[in-house]
Amino acid sequence: MPKKAPIPSCTVDVKQKLIELSSSRVSEARLVERAKIINCLLEGKSVTDTAEKFDVRPNTVIDLRRRFEHNGIDGLFDRPRSGKPPEYPKSFRDSVLKLLEEVPPDGLSTWDGPAVAKRLNSSADAVWRVLRKEGICLQRQRSWCVSTDPEFAVKAADIVGLYLNPPENALVLSLDEKPGIQAIERKTGYVMTDNGKIVRGLKSTYKRHGTLNLFAALEVATGAIHTKMTEYKKRVDFIEFMDGLVSETSPDKELHVIMDNYCIHKKNDAWLLAHPNVHFHFTPTSASWLNQVEIWFGIMSRKVLRGGNFESKDVLRTAIEAFVKAYGPNAKPFEWRKRDVKGSQLRNTIVNLCN
Repeated sequence: MPKKAPIPSCTVDVKQKLIELSSSRVSEARLVERAKIINCLLEGKSVTDTAEKFDVRPNTVIDLRRRFEHNGIDGLFDRPRSGKPPEYPKSFRDSVLKLLEEVPPDGLSTWDGPAVAKRLNSSADAVWRVLRKEGICLQRQRSWCVSTDPEFAVKAADIVGLYLNPPENALVLSLDEKPGIQAIERKTGYVMTDNGKIVRGLKSTYKRHGTLNLFAALEVATGAIHTKMTEYKKRVDFIEFMDGLVSETSPDKELHVIMDNYCIHKKNDAWLLAHPNVHFHFTPTSASWLNQVEIWFGIMSRKVLRGGNFESKDVLRTAIEAFVKAYGPNAKPFEWRKRDVKGSQLRNTIVNLCN
């Protein structure tokens, strides 16, 4: 049989105080209930019966009995709590922002919450509250490709003009290539982590089966994509791809092709003379973000390459061709927008940004 819990010991004076507290109309309801629970235990009732009577868990009754045995009637009262977190003055917020512009401590490349809290002798939670309120993310990063091309304005205006106001009876294409696409073979699937979340799993070991190059030309007006896969990224491959695009275009229609400054795109004067309806437009140096086809490459990489399992280059080729085929019927033009960021903006001036 289970062992019966002993009845708590109690003096006459304490018993009288418990009776008064259990019948009080001015004390807190929780104290009145706790006094009634102890009275039931003093009368010899079991923990289970007492818990059922007051609709509480048996562990609650056991905990109250233990507190009563150790501290008497004072054990029924709640211990002092820390209360509301301290409020930091505006000067604390200013100190956090100012500190982020200083050199981080030795061993750290950038500031983090605990490091800021240690320097300011505050809690890390207080620092995080300030950062959240100001919208500052210490670990998230953004990068910008800042062009130093002296003809940036002229070249960018030419390309943006093609996007916004293309010539009549003309086809505007955004063209580039994605070289070195690796056919990587590795086991993939789903795994459950320690916290119960189900995530995509990739085996750490893998095999390489060679690479492919992908030429792609995006029709800016419709979003349609033209592709060609090759073993290499050479001038002859580029010219063959251009020949295919020209053959698919009506001879009486102009073809405006936006490209970057890669070497195989340049010095094709003889080919351009043979195709007077084709015009090349080169982006400024270090300004590949002006080329809309880069957006499509990003979509393809996320949906096909990332986490893929390719036992050979043929399997990789088939996967990319299948994506291009499925993408075609739903193709739409991109709503293209980019923020203009100058090198002079990249300064360590958080205070100025937040004021």
